[in-house]
Amino acid sequence: MSVTPNPRRGYLLGLLAYSVWGMFPLYFKTLDGTPADEVIVHRVLWSALFSLGLLLIWRHKGWWQELYEHPKRFMVLAASGTLIASNWLIYVWAVHYDRMVEASLGYYINPLVNVLLAMLFLGERLRRLQWVAIGLAAIGVGLQVWSLGKVPWISLALACSFGFYGLIRKQAPVAALPGLAVETWMLVPVALAWLWINPQAASMQSEFLGSTQMFWLAAAGPVTLLPLLCFNEAAKNLPYASLAFLQYITPTVLLLLAVLVFNEPFAASSFIFFGFIWAALALYSWDALRVLKQGRKALPEK
Repeated sequence: MSVTPNPRRGYLLGLLAYSVWGMFPLYFKTLDGTPADEVIVHRVLWSALFSLGLLLIWRHKGWWQELYEHPKRFMVLAASGTLIASNWLIYVWAVHYDRMVEASLGYYINPLVNVLLAMLFLGERLRRLQWVAIGLAAIGVGLQVWSLGKVPWISLALACSFGFYGLIRKQAPVAALPGLAVETWMLVPVALAWLWINPQAASMQSEFLGSTQMFWLAAAGPVTLLPLLCFNEAAKNLPYASLAFLQYITPTVLLLLAVLVFNEPFAASSFIFFGFIWAALALYSWDALRVLKQGRKALPEK
């Protein structure tokens, strides 16, 4: 049964998801002493448990039967789970090794990747002002990449992995919460295999059971799943190109934290590059609000 998209709901959930993701370094910096791969293992295990708890609270009738009757959907969720786990690993590694500015560039590139994917795979088309916004953003991203003087592999890997993840989840005929639960549980065997291969890490976990560190690692479950749940719901209610532009919230918050809180270097010339991107975001947002208002006026009075 198809559900009529609700753009207002989509924008609100998208804003919430991207704002929370922008503040993720405040959480991951509390785990500085824990290797990135170990953090990802905990994200998988605690996310799996948390998603199971959410499913018990918010029942989705018939979701397992529907998946069982369409086994190809498991393959789709396995692919999306692999993409999001790769994105997690790269992001946590970047935060741990003070590469947050490069990570923020990745999430500035990501909306351009998403718009390209929307046109290639979903047949979406842009309005004139949206094309102007895309052009401004592309100039800003291009200048920033050029200023680095090297291929920003962290940025490109983050942008492409999350771009294709969102594309798969938008097209997957699976509700947001059950889909997230299946994704994370499919990654559990990989996480357990990692613990088996690294017995020292497993023994260290038992040493600080009940400690503050274990609390922060266990918090990876809700910290990971709640914004992803909002994102997947937003993806069902918005055109993918529009959802893409909301993502500029994440790297903007991330960049501000990197420079103002964590004192990472930021060249004065970068304000010019990011000025193009912020202008693009403002223009795209204004156009989206204009279209939403016109849509409300067009609705018949009851």
